[in-house]
Amino acid sequence: MSSSDKDERRLSAAARVTVVNGDITRAAVGAVVNAANSALKRGGGVDGAIHRAAGPGLQDELDRIGGCPAGDCRLSRGHDLPAPWIIHAVGPVWHGGGRNEAALLERCYRTAFTLARVHGIASLAFPAISTGIYGFPKAAAADIAVAVVLDELARDDAVERVELYAFDPETAVLYHDRLRLV
Repeated sequence: MSSSDKDERRLSAAARVTVVNGDITRAAVGAVVNAANSALKRGGGVDGAIHRAAGPGLQDELDRIGGCPAGDCRLSRGHDLPAPWIIHAVGPVWHGGGRNEAALLERCYRTAFTLARVHGIASLAFPAISTGIYGFPKAAAADIAVAVVLDELARDDAVERVELYAFDPETAVLYHDRLRLV
């Protein structure tokens, strides 16, 4: 593939990404990605909101699945969410960048796409994984998220669209800025 073909695929991919400043639990997509903890137990932030909106059946299902290591994902039903699926992505805790945090975060996004392809999920809603209590710097996390999303969308058309959810205006601006650079 020539560099102009790659550039064209990235531009096409960018057109399939929307930045949303809102409530991810209301996303009308094939799968909502949850910023989960490694025990797959109800936590705070995005995880707590998803658990509340999905209802108690979610935790029952996750208890049967067990845990999940940082950098990986697990799939569950959406329960009471509008989305039929939830991809539970366990992002890394930020320790200053010296513990492979960037690679683990990238792996979360890529594994979510892999699960989507395997299960025929055509649309995804991602939160800003690891940027809350896990402390990953928002700008660095946005760099990784946008780069991986564009790369994965340019790879094939299995996932047709992605929504990047921002809990705060700062994260929305970071996503928009990175998408404008394409």
